[in-house]
Amino acid sequence: MTPMIAGLVLFFAAHILTTLRTVRATVVGRLGEGPYKGLYSLVSLAGLVVIVWGFGRYRSGGYISVWDPPAWLHPIALVLMWFSFVALAAAYSPAGKIKGVLRHPMLAGVKAWALAHLLVNGDLGSMILFAAFLAWAVYDRIAVKRRGDSGAPPSGFTAGDAIALAVGSGACAAMVWLHPLIIGVPIT
Repeated sequence: MTPMIAGLVLFFAAHILTTLRTVRATVVGRLGEGPYKGLYSLVSLAGLVVIVWGFGRYRSGGYISVWDPPAWLHPIALVLMWFSFVALAAAYSPAGKIKGVLRHPMLAGVKAWALAHLLVNGDLGSMILFAAFLAWAVYDRIAVKRRGDSGAPPSGFTAGDAIALAVGSGACAAMVWLHPLIIGVPIT
């Protein structure tokens, strides 16, 4: 589990740096915007690779069970996952009501994704992994709000909303089918 935790530290160190605006500005001033973004991307990718590799090692070594999630939480997790996919799609869709209401749909999607997985995974490694992502998304939303970024203003239902709903729903359906192949665990 140590590699997974090291990957989480690396991944979130890069992401938290972006919320420390004075420190970020100093680093950008020294490196330049392009090199900063390149380094940020490389560190984030390295952290993500180590997280995935470390979690795979943890899983192959056997789960450390903490609690047994009840079966009735699975449908709730599925709804949260659908919401997560729609929110993530809204983050990259043209402005619309979904983006406006969520303000920061990427963070809302990460929070829903992490919470869904916390509800249905009772092993220690999963709890650490998903709690870390949930804590970061909450922290980042607070940081964004403190610096005055209010996100997209609410508007009426637009083509962007239709795109977010279609793409998010399709991606969620695909993940239900692909989850056993990619992650190795069926969605029940």
